[in-house]
Amino acid sequence: MDDVIKRINELAKKKKEQGLMPDEQAEQKELYKKYLSNFRQNFEKQLDNTDVEYPDGRVVPFKEMKNDDNLK
Repeated sequence: MDDVIKRINELAKKKKEQGLMPDEQAEQKELYKKYLSNFRQNFEKQLDNTDVEYPDGRVVPFKEMKNDDNLK
């Protein structure tokens, strides 16, 4: 993923300094998609491993919180 971020930054710098050719714009768009997809997957995994502790001492996985009627 480091190479993707490096290339995104190179294209962003070039875009700011002199503009991008259509093929570079398409490449940049695809790299953004790839980066965001990876970010979302990692964030989802992190939430899967997150628990929430209620004041009453119950510990509930984060994903189950949205279905908890006690929060309404």
